[in-house]
Amino acid sequence: MQQRSAWFGTSAVVLLSCLAIIRQAGAQQTGPGKGGNSPATPRNSLGRGAAPLVADNLPYDKHDLSGVWLGNKYGFNATYEPPLTPEGKKKFDAQKPSYGATLGTPAANDTRAPFGRRRAIPPAQGNDYVGACNPLGLIRLLLYDPAPMEMIVTQNRIIQNFEWTWDHREIWLDGRSLPKVEEYLPRWNGYSVGKWEGDTFVVTTVGFDDRQWVDHFGYPISDKARLEERWRRTAHNVLELNMTLADPGIYTQPWKSDTDTFRLATSADLAAGTGWAGIVEDKCVPLDEVEQYNRNVRNPAGGVPGTTQK
Repeated sequence: MQQRSAWFGTSAVVLLSCLAIIRQAGAQQTGPGKGGNSPATPRNSLGRGAAPLVADNLPYDKHDLSGVWLGNKYGFNATYEPPLTPEGKKKFDAQKPSYGATLGTPAANDTRAPFGRRRAIPPAQGNDYVGACNPLGLIRLLLYDPAPMEMIVTQNRIIQNFEWTWDHREIWLDGRSLPKVEEYLPRWNGYSVGKWEGDTFVVTTVGFDDRQWVDHFGYPISDKARLEERWRRTAHNVLELNMTLADPGIYTQPWKSDTDTFRLATSADLAAGTGWAGIVEDKCVPLDEVEQYNRNVRNPAGGVPGTTQK
Protein backbone atom coordinates (compact mmCIF):
# COMPACT_ATOMS: atom_id res chain seq x y z
CA MET A 1 0.00 0.00 0.00
CA GLN A 2 2.90 2.35 0.68
CA GLN A 3 4.17 1.89 -2.88
CA ARG A 4 0.68 2.50 -4.23
CA SER A 5 0.38 5.67 -2.18
CA ALA A 6 3.73 6.91 -3.38
CA TRP A 7 2.86 6.27 -7.03
CA PHE A 8 -0.40 8.21 -7.03
CA GLY A 9 0.41 10.79 -4.39
CA THR A 10 -1.97 9.84 -1.65
CA SER A 11 -0.27 11.78 1.10
CA ALA A 12 -1.01 15.35 2.05
CA VAL A 13 2.58 16.19 1.14
CA VAL A 14 1.83 15.53 -2.50
CA LEU A 15 -1.51 17.32 -2.29
CA LEU A 16 0.16 20.49 -1.12
CA SER A 17 2.94 20.33 -3.68
CA CYS A 18 0.36 19.68 -6.40
CA LEU A 19 -1.12 23.10 -5.68
CA ALA A 20 2.04 24.69 -6.99
CA ILE A 21 2.48 22.29 -9.89
CA ILE A 22 -1.09 22.51 -11.14
CA ARG A 23 -1.01 26.29 -10.74
CA GLN A 24 1.50 26.34 -13.59
CA ALA A 25 -0.62 23.92 -15.63
CA GLY A 26 -3.66 26.08 -15.01
CA ALA A 27 -1.84 29.11 -16.35
CA GLN A 28 -1.48 27.29 -19.65
CA GLN A 29 -5.23 26.72 -19.83
CA THR A 30 -6.57 30.11 -18.75
CA GLY A 31 -6.39 32.11 -21.94
CA PRO A 32 -6.89 31.52 -25.63
CA GLY A 33 -3.27 30.38 -25.82
CA LYS A 34 -0.43 29.06 -23.74
CA GLY A 35 0.66 31.93 -21.54
CA GLY A 36 -1.86 34.06 -23.40
CA ASN A 37 0.36 34.34 -26.47
CA SER A 38 -0.25 31.38 -28.77
CA PRO A 39 -2.95 28.78 -29.46
CA ALA A 40 -3.16 26.18 -26.73
CA THR A 41 -2.64 22.51 -27.42
CA PRO A 42 -6.01 20.75 -27.01
CA ARG A 43 -6.14 18.50 -23.96
CA ASN A 44 -7.11 15.13 -25.34
CA SER A 45 -5.34 12.75 -22.98
CA LEU A 46 -7.42 12.12 -19.91
CA GLY A 47 -5.96 11.25 -16.55
CA ARG A 48 -2.89 9.16 -15.66
CA GLY A 49 -1.39 9.52 -19.13
CA ALA A 50 -4.26 7.53 -20.62
CA ALA A 51 -4.83 7.05 -24.34
CA PRO A 52 -6.43 9.89 -26.35
CA LEU A 53 -10.19 10.18 -26.17
CA VAL A 54 -11.59 8.49 -29.26
CA ALA A 55 -15.16 7.23 -29.29
CA ASP A 56 -15.29 3.50 -29.89
CA ASN A 57 -17.96 1.60 -31.80
CA LEU A 58 -18.92 -0.85 -29.08
CA PRO A 59 -22.62 -1.25 -28.22
CA TYR A 60 -23.84 0.52 -25.10
CA ASP A 61 -26.94 1.46 -23.13
CA LYS A 62 -27.45 5.24 -22.99
CA HIS A 63 -29.08 4.83 -19.58
CA ASP A 64 -26.18 2.90 -18.07
CA LEU A 65 -23.74 5.30 -16.41
CA SER A 66 -21.87 2.67 -14.43
CA GLY A 67 -18.12 2.34 -14.65
CA VAL A 68 -14.95 4.22 -13.77
CA TRP A 69 -14.58 7.47 -15.67
CA LEU A 70 -11.72 9.90 -16.32
CA GLY A 71 -12.62 13.57 -16.84
CA ASN A 72 -10.85 16.44 -18.62
CA LYS A 73 -11.54 19.66 -16.71
CA TYR A 74 -10.13 21.60 -13.77
CA GLY A 75 -12.29 24.70 -13.88
CA PHE A 76 -16.00 25.38 -14.23
CA ASN A 77 -15.83 27.70 -17.25
CA ALA A 78 -12.61 28.70 -19.01
CA THR A 79 -13.92 31.66 -21.01
CA TYR A 80 -16.69 33.37 -19.04
CA GLU A 81 -16.40 35.58 -15.95
CA PRO A 82 -19.68 35.25 -14.02
CA PRO A 83 -21.18 38.57 -12.80
CA LEU A 84 -21.14 38.74 -9.02
CA THR A 85 -23.46 40.29 -6.48
CA PRO A 86 -21.86 42.57 -3.85
CA GLU A 87 -21.78 39.64 -1.42
CA GLY A 88 -20.36 37.40 -4.13
CA LYS A 89 -17.66 39.95 -4.94
CA LYS A 90 -16.72 40.13 -1.26
CA LYS A 91 -16.31 36.36 -1.03
CA PHE A 92 -14.52 36.16 -4.39
CA ASP A 93 -11.96 38.78 -3.33
CA ALA A 94 -11.34 36.90 -0.08
CA GLN A 95 -10.36 33.70 -1.88
CA LYS A 96 -6.63 33.40 -2.58
CA PRO A 97 -6.14 30.50 -5.04
CA SER A 98 -2.89 29.03 -6.29
CA TYR A 99 -4.25 27.84 -9.64
CA GLY A 100 -4.15 29.77 -12.89
CA ALA A 101 -1.84 32.49 -14.14
CA THR A 102 0.44 33.91 -11.44
CA LEU A 103 -0.09 37.53 -10.50
CA GLY A 104 2.49 39.79 -12.11
CA THR A 105 3.16 37.56 -15.11
CA PRO A 106 2.26 38.36 -18.75
CA ALA A 107 -0.39 35.63 -18.66
CA ALA A 108 -2.05 37.34 -15.71
CA ASN A 109 -2.39 40.50 -17.78
CA ASP A 110 -4.15 38.74 -20.65
CA THR A 111 -7.69 40.06 -20.29
CA ARG A 112 -9.05 37.50 -22.74
CA ALA A 113 -9.09 35.03 -19.86
CA PRO A 114 -11.50 35.36 -16.90
CA PHE A 115 -9.97 37.33 -14.05
CA GLY A 116 -10.54 34.45 -11.65
CA ARG A 117 -7.95 32.47 -13.63
CA ARG A 118 -5.35 35.25 -13.54
CA ARG A 119 -4.74 35.84 -9.83
CA ALA A 120 -2.74 32.85 -8.57
CA ILE A 121 -0.29 33.24 -5.69
CA PRO A 122 2.06 30.73 -4.02
CA PRO A 123 0.23 28.21 -1.83
CA ALA A 124 1.95 29.46 1.32
CA GLN A 125 0.38 32.89 0.73
CA GLY A 126 -3.01 31.55 -0.30
CA ASN A 127 -6.00 30.22 1.59
CA ASP A 128 -7.14 27.20 -0.40
CA TYR A 129 -8.78 25.09 2.28
CA VAL A 130 -7.74 21.81 0.62
CA GLY A 131 -4.17 22.54 1.72
CA ALA A 132 -5.30 21.64 5.22
CA CYS A 133 -6.88 18.35 4.14
CA ASN A 134 -10.43 19.67 4.03
CA PRO A 135 -12.95 18.18 1.55
CA LEU A 136 -12.98 19.59 -1.97
CA GLY A 137 -16.75 19.92 -2.24
CA LEU A 138 -18.93 18.45 -4.96
CA ILE A 139 -18.13 20.55 -8.03
CA ARG A 140 -14.39 20.46 -7.42
CA LEU A 141 -14.59 16.68 -7.10
CA LEU A 142 -16.41 16.43 -10.43
CA LEU A 143 -13.80 18.68 -12.05
CA TYR A 144 -10.66 17.05 -10.67
CA ASP A 145 -9.39 15.48 -13.86
CA PRO A 146 -6.21 13.52 -12.96
CA ALA A 147 -8.14 11.09 -10.77
CA PRO A 148 -10.98 8.78 -11.81
CA MET A 149 -14.57 8.77 -10.59
CA GLU A 150 -16.60 5.58 -10.24
CA MET A 151 -20.37 5.45 -10.73
CA ILE A 152 -22.21 2.55 -9.10
CA VAL A 153 -25.85 2.24 -10.17
CA THR A 154 -28.38 0.60 -7.86
CA GLN A 155 -32.16 0.39 -7.96
CA ASN A 156 -32.81 3.56 -5.98
CA ARG A 157 -29.62 5.58 -6.14
CA ILE A 158 -26.32 6.16 -7.89
CA ILE A 159 -23.19 6.28 -5.76
CA GLN A 160 -20.21 8.21 -7.05
CA ASN A 161 -16.84 7.28 -5.57
CA PHE A 162 -14.01 9.74 -6.14
CA GLU A 163 -10.43 8.56 -6.00
CA TRP A 164 -9.04 11.98 -5.05
CA THR A 165 -9.61 12.36 -1.29
CA TRP A 166 -11.50 9.01 -1.29
CA ASP A 167 -14.86 10.82 -1.11
CA HIS A 168 -18.33 9.75 -2.22
CA ARG A 169 -21.71 11.20 -3.14
CA GLU A 170 -25.27 9.80 -3.37
CA ILE A 171 -27.81 10.63 -6.09
CA TRP A 172 -31.26 9.40 -5.09
CA LEU A 173 -33.53 7.90 -7.76
CA ASP A 174 -36.52 6.98 -5.58
CA GLY A 175 -38.62 10.05 -6.42
CA ARG A 176 -37.99 11.90 -3.18
CA SER A 177 -38.16 15.69 -3.12
CA LEU A 178 -35.14 17.82 -2.39
CA PRO A 179 -34.89 18.85 1.26
CA LYS A 180 -35.67 22.34 2.42
CA VAL A 181 -32.21 23.78 2.86
CA GLU A 182 -33.07 25.66 6.04
CA GLU A 183 -34.18 22.42 7.72
CA TYR A 184 -31.01 20.42 6.98
CA LEU A 185 -27.37 20.78 7.85
CA PRO A 186 -25.35 21.85 4.80
CA ARG A 187 -23.03 19.21 3.37
CA TRP A 188 -19.86 19.43 1.33
CA ASN A 189 -21.49 17.36 -1.40
CA GLY A 190 -25.03 18.58 -0.81
CA TYR A 191 -28.26 16.59 -1.22
CA SER A 192 -28.89 15.19 -4.70
CA VAL A 193 -31.84 13.71 -6.58
CA GLY A 194 -31.81 12.48 -10.16
CA LYS A 195 -34.19 11.56 -12.97
CA TRP A 196 -34.07 10.69 -16.65
CA GLU A 197 -35.27 13.14 -19.30
CA GLY A 198 -35.04 11.07 -22.45
CA ASP A 199 -31.39 10.02 -22.74
CA THR A 200 -30.17 12.74 -20.38
CA PHE A 201 -29.71 12.05 -16.68
CA VAL A 202 -30.59 15.22 -14.77
CA VAL A 203 -29.32 15.70 -11.21
CA THR A 204 -30.30 18.56 -8.92
CA THR A 205 -28.32 19.31 -5.77
CA VAL A 206 -28.94 21.76 -2.92
CA GLY A 207 -27.65 22.25 0.62
CA PHE A 208 -23.98 23.04 0.00
CA ASP A 209 -21.50 23.91 2.71
CA ASP A 210 -20.61 27.48 1.75
CA ARG A 211 -16.96 27.17 2.79
CA GLN A 212 -16.16 25.30 -0.42
CA TRP A 213 -15.17 26.83 -3.76
CA VAL A 214 -16.84 26.15 -7.09
CA ASP A 215 -13.48 25.23 -8.61
CA HIS A 216 -9.75 25.49 -8.02
CA PHE A 217 -9.77 29.15 -9.08
CA GLY A 218 -11.62 30.29 -5.97
CA TYR A 219 -15.11 31.13 -7.22
CA PRO A 220 -17.49 31.20 -4.24
CA ILE A 221 -20.74 29.39 -3.54
CA SER A 222 -23.43 29.82 -0.88
CA ASP A 223 -25.61 27.41 1.05
CA LYS A 224 -28.56 28.59 -1.07
CA ALA A 225 -26.97 27.42 -4.33
CA ARG A 226 -28.74 25.01 -6.65
CA LEU A 227 -26.70 22.90 -9.06
CA GLU A 228 -28.11 21.11 -12.09
CA GLU A 229 -26.02 18.42 -13.78
CA ARG A 230 -26.93 16.96 -17.16
CA TRP A 231 -25.16 13.69 -17.95
CA ARG A 232 -25.23 12.05 -21.39
CA ARG A 233 -23.51 8.87 -22.49
CA THR A 234 -22.65 9.58 -26.13
CA ALA A 235 -20.60 6.45 -26.83
CA HIS A 236 -19.65 3.23 -25.08
CA ASN A 237 -16.55 4.93 -23.69
CA VAL A 238 -17.67 8.60 -23.57
CA LEU A 239 -19.73 10.38 -20.91
CA GLU A 240 -20.49 14.12 -21.04
CA LEU A 241 -21.42 16.45 -18.19
CA ASN A 242 -22.83 19.98 -18.38
CA MET A 243 -23.63 21.93 -15.23
CA THR A 244 -25.63 25.05 -14.39
CA LEU A 245 -25.11 26.78 -11.06
CA ALA A 246 -27.88 29.06 -9.80
CA ASP A 247 -26.85 31.00 -6.70
CA PRO A 248 -28.66 34.39 -6.59
CA GLY A 249 -26.85 35.51 -3.45
CA ILE A 250 -23.48 35.15 -5.20
CA TYR A 251 -24.09 35.43 -8.97
CA THR A 252 -26.54 37.74 -10.73
CA GLN A 253 -27.53 35.03 -13.21
CA PRO A 254 -27.15 31.26 -13.58
CA TRP A 255 -23.64 30.19 -14.56
CA LYS A 256 -23.16 27.43 -17.14
CA SER A 257 -20.10 25.20 -17.17
CA ASP A 258 -17.97 24.03 -20.04
CA THR A 259 -18.69 20.47 -21.16
CA ASP A 260 -16.69 17.99 -19.10
CA THR A 261 -15.95 14.89 -21.17
CA PHE A 262 -15.20 11.63 -19.36
CA ARG A 263 -13.56 8.55 -20.88
CA LEU A 264 -14.39 5.09 -19.63
CA ALA A 265 -11.31 3.80 -17.84
CA THR A 266 -9.98 0.37 -18.68
CA SER A 267 -8.49 -2.15 -16.30
CA ALA A 268 -5.09 -1.31 -17.78
CA ASP A 269 -5.60 2.38 -16.91
CA LEU A 270 -6.51 1.58 -13.35
CA ALA A 271 -3.71 -0.93 -12.82
CA ALA A 272 -0.97 1.35 -14.19
CA GLY A 273 2.06 1.24 -11.92
CA THR A 274 0.49 -1.02 -9.32
CA GLY A 275 -1.02 -4.09 -10.93
CA TRP A 276 -4.19 -3.61 -8.88
CA ALA A 277 -7.10 -2.55 -11.11
CA GLY A 278 -9.30 -0.18 -9.15
CA ILE A 279 -9.51 3.33 -7.80
CA VAL A 280 -6.96 4.28 -5.18
CA GLU A 281 -7.45 5.35 -1.57
CA ASP A 282 -6.17 8.83 -2.32
CA LYS A 283 -6.87 10.36 1.08
CA CYS A 284 -5.26 13.53 2.35
CA VAL A 285 -3.57 12.41 5.58
CA PRO A 286 -2.23 15.10 7.94
CA LEU A 287 0.03 12.53 9.58
CA ASP A 288 2.05 12.32 6.36
CA GLU A 289 4.63 14.98 7.14
CA VAL A 290 2.47 18.06 6.52
CA GLU A 291 4.14 20.15 9.19
CA GLN A 292 7.61 19.21 8.02
CA TYR A 293 6.74 19.82 4.37
CA ASN A 294 5.21 23.22 5.07
CA ARG A 295 8.16 24.32 7.17
CA ASN A 296 10.90 23.12 4.85
CA VAL A 297 9.39 23.44 1.37
CA ARG A 298 6.09 25.24 0.97
CA ASN A 299 6.57 28.21 3.27
CA PRO A 300 10.15 29.11 2.24
CA ALA A 301 9.06 28.90 -1.43
CA GLY A 302 6.26 31.34 -0.66
CA GLY A 303 8.47 33.81 1.18
CA VAL A 304 6.87 33.24 4.56
CA PRO A 305 9.37 34.40 7.22
CA GLY A 306 10.54 32.29 10.11
CA THR A 307 10.27 28.98 8.28
CA THR A 308 13.89 28.16 7.46
CA GLN A 309 14.85 24.54 7.15
CA LYS A 310 15.91 22.74 10.30
